[in-house]
Amino acid sequence: MKLHLIEEPKLEFATGHHICPRYGISNFNVYDTKMIARRDRIFIGSIGTSDNLGKLAAWIEKCSDYIPAKPNNRQPNLYTDFCGFNQDSGYKSRFVFEEEITKSINSSEIKKIVEIPNWNDRVNASVELYYQLVKFLSQNRTVDVIICIIPTKLYDKIAMEDSEPIEDSDRERKSTDNIETNFRRALKAKTMHLGKPLQLIKESSLDAQAKGQQDDATKAWNFCTALYYKANQTVCWKLITNVNKPSICFVGVSFYKSRDKKILHTSLAQIFDELGNGVILRGTPVDLNKDDRQPHLTDIQAYDLLKSALYEYRIAMNNSPGRLVIHKSSNYSEDEMKGFRQAVSESMVNTVDFVTILQTDIRLFRHGIYPPYRGTHIELEQNTHLLYTRGSVKYYRTYPGAYIPQPLEIRIIESDESPSIICQEILGLTKMSWNNTQFDGKYPITIQCARKVGEIMKYLGEHEQPQIRYSFYM
Repeated sequence: MKLHLIEEPKLEFATGHHICPRYGISNFNVYDTKMIARRDRIFIGSIGTSDNLGKLAAWIEKCSDYIPAKPNNRQPNLYTDFCGFNQDSGYKSRFVFEEEITKSINSSEIKKIVEIPNWNDRVNASVELYYQLVKFLSQNRTVDVIICIIPTKLYDKIAMEDSEPIEDSDRERKSTDNIETNFRRALKAKTMHLGKPLQLIKESSLDAQAKGQQDDATKAWNFCTALYYKANQTVCWKLITNVNKPSICFVGVSFYKSRDKKILHTSLAQIFDELGNGVILRGTPVDLNKDDRQPHLTDIQAYDLLKSALYEYRIAMNNSPGRLVIHKSSNYSEDEMKGFRQAVSESMVNTVDFVTILQTDIRLFRHGIYPPYRGTHIELEQNTHLLYTRGSVKYYRTYPGAYIPQPLEIRIIESDESPSIICQEILGLTKMSWNNTQFDGKYPITIQCARKVGEIMKYLGEHEQPQIRYSFYM
């Protein structure tokens, strides 16, 4: 068994490099300030009760200025000052929040829904209420992104756990007809055709005194970065490109079940390049083999899916990638490999890597109380490796987690690159989530995005066209 530590990947900003998104934005500005056509104003539509709209206005006003971090002498890099969202600091942009681009919900409407006895009917009524207001703002006002504030009284009646952030809520509840329902997913799917990304927030997140809240500076970092990405369709940072190597296209393949659990579909998240550009594709239904409960594509399905992805790449980038890296959350079948290889051979791609990324029960232990460092890479066998994407972080001077971290199992099925390079790329891709500015994400954006996409797509009808941008799914 071989073990070594991969250095924390640096990110590129407008005028410099750093490992931390917060430091990079504060000191080097968001990456897209290099772009001439960027916009420096974000028009925020918002929906909520009058009281909550007032709280949101106060919060956005607070975010426009510097917010000091909570005092912490032991981990100053984990809790950092927020630079302020304005045209003079790191984001080089400002929010526009005006009464004319808001829609108020009457308390009587909330009361009416809360009193609906059937849980599934309550969720559907809530979705319809917000849908109509999102539709109005999307079609009649100039907005870039729409914030939906969920009142506590309503949230308690449509969510599974009060303590769970609504933008991170993945749990679903079965109705009497055995069909899963999740408010967040259903609303994002229903409003998708309107073309405006949503940000859902709980009323309690606007209350600094509410139990379980992050400090204001951390909350502002995550809130503003997510809105910036959703509204502008550009990124605050990117992975550093090696100009001496061919351009890379990263692809993540995952599977999701229909809401009635009867049909299995494929979702594909394509990350075009180190900048994070990409498209979302929906695959065809997949048949499960009674002798192998793992879902697999047929060779034709694998060919069609990857052929479509590479076509979209050429349209966007005006050329084919020099190297293709496929991340899959399950093992590859021979048919899948055959179909993928055929698509690659017809698309003028020089090399292709097939990589499986799995959970594992294997753990390592360090002397002392802290877990292994993030970036710890262990070679179990020639093509089987462990990678700690969560763990102790030297920059943070601690392990910023509550539970014992699990490494990822990396199976390199086929690659011309070294295992160290493969794992280094995966570690870098864990930093490409714009929902969280703490850089120790567990999964690479390829797998994370593919899963998020599947969660929303199951709520789309067969003939409904999904949006191709990730901002509609995060």
